[in-house]
Amino acid sequence: MTYALETRRRRTFAIISHPDAGKTTLTEKLLLFSGAIQIAGSVKARKASRHATSDWMEIEKQRGISVASSVMQMLYRDHVINLLDTPGHKDFSEDTYRVLTAVDSALMVIDAANGVEAQTRRLIEVCRQRDTPIITFVNKMDREVRDPLDILDEVERELGMPCVPMTWPVGQGKSFGGIINLRTQAMTVFDSGSERLPQDFETIPLTEQAQLAERFGLEWQTAMDSMELATGASPAFDEAAFLAGKQTPVFFGSGVNNFGVMEVLDALVDLAPAPRPRTSNLLVNKQPVVKEIQPEDSAFSGVVFKVQANMDANHRDRIAFVRMASGKYTPGMKLKVQRTAKELRPTSVVTFLSQRREAVDEAYAGDIIGFTTHGGVQLGDTITDGANLQFTGLPFFAPELFMTVILKNPLRTKQLQTGLDQLGEEGAIQVFKPEIGGPMLLGAVGQLQFEVVQHRLKAEYDCDVRLEGCQYTGARWITADTPAELREFTNAYPQRMSLDAAGTLAYLCTSPYDVRLAQERFPKIHFHPLREHAGLALGSAG
Repeated sequence: MTYALETRRRRTFAIISHPDAGKTTLTEKLLLFSGAIQIAGSVKARKASRHATSDWMEIEKQRGISVASSVMQMLYRDHVINLLDTPGHKDFSEDTYRVLTAVDSALMVIDAANGVEAQTRRLIEVCRQRDTPIITFVNKMDREVRDPLDILDEVERELGMPCVPMTWPVGQGKSFGGIINLRTQAMTVFDSGSERLPQDFETIPLTEQAQLAERFGLEWQTAMDSMELATGASPAFDEAAFLAGKQTPVFFGSGVNNFGVMEVLDALVDLAPAPRPRTSNLLVNKQPVVKEIQPEDSAFSGVVFKVQANMDANHRDRIAFVRMASGKYTPGMKLKVQRTAKELRPTSVVTFLSQRREAVDEAYAGDIIGFTTHGGVQLGDTITDGANLQFTGLPFFAPELFMTVILKNPLRTKQLQTGLDQLGEEGAIQVFKPEIGGPMLLGAVGQLQFEVVQHRLKAEYDCDVRLEGCQYTGARWITADTPAELREFTNAYPQRMSLDAAGTLAYLCTSPYDVRLAQERFPKIHFHPLREHAGLALGSAG
């Protein structure tokens, strides 16, 4: 039995942007317009009790930023839309990278005043590596912004792909009049106010040229001229090019004013791809055989792309977020974690609306479901209903910053160990345990990760810790062709050896020269700057 009809209804995408481009606000509005929530909590209104639906962690409420990716599911036009909100802050790029492995397309939000910013570039790079289709939304058109032609030019340069305008702005800032929808050949008139719904905006067909010219004057003429230039210089929308990540449709609007958002929601249904096949390594006689898993296949399979501890402080729960790759999930199914070959017995399985969860009756390829577990599941684990296969491509980057953990109250050692184990498995931070003993080391890609972990150790595990600098500046995961070679290397550098949360051996370095010298001395040892889950190392040496 296949599930083609159900999988074709699915759209699974991530929202990516630089911090403050309006990503979380846009997430809220997409939820609002699909009917998933009744009221949008303004991200700015931090003093009020209403916080953005997608920001649930205490530290996020204090700082007004997203530091954990959240998952939301909504129904719109008979489609099931799975939206993954990602942290915009660069210090959490690893979490974002992993989220991007779980989606079929991305919605890129750009601040119309600032254009393409640093963090967006990094995320674009990830999307380009995976040929992820990107829909672009140029936000904040009601502010003083750059010329839309300039923005398109910059997006094309940065993305390395042509832009295809789907809507076009009339005016900007105080004189922002609205957007021309090239798909429906009508202009939607701008009216400010965050309580407006899509049907509240006035729409005028483009056939009413005289009325539009009279009403919007010079702004209308300027918009028509620049739109002609933009569409003349752009290729026509080509579905195949878009799906191959070689063209991006562009929309303009103002998320905070609910304006131009409906057009994006419609584009997600009309243009964004349904779940796609995923590559897996099938183990035959202990040898990996590459196989394409089709979303409509009847066997259940999925991959854990995120583990989150303590989403509910009362229950000390851990949720494994699984992106389904094939088959159908029904309650009570027997499932297996491929890495350990153990049966997975989740206490409950849920879908998400940020922190609100609902028990799953059924789920299909493309859906994100959460398994409540008490350990035994790690990032990157493949879950199936029995078939031996292993999905690949969930990377961990070698950290560039290290801190030593000093516990203020030595009686809390057990709690600290539990906290670090769980936060390490979750991928919130990388935890390294020195082989020769001594305090645990935390490795991070960005400084803010340390602050979040320190905060969470205190709030969730009642562990007050001090983080101190240490001599290490990097790590490389190591492998060797034979156990004897590996033993010789570890004996030569006992004080540099440590194990990460997955039990993978890593070499700690104090300078970039360390690796070079060790490599010269032991040419048969492989040094990896990134690793895949479950101890499978990959990447170039060095």
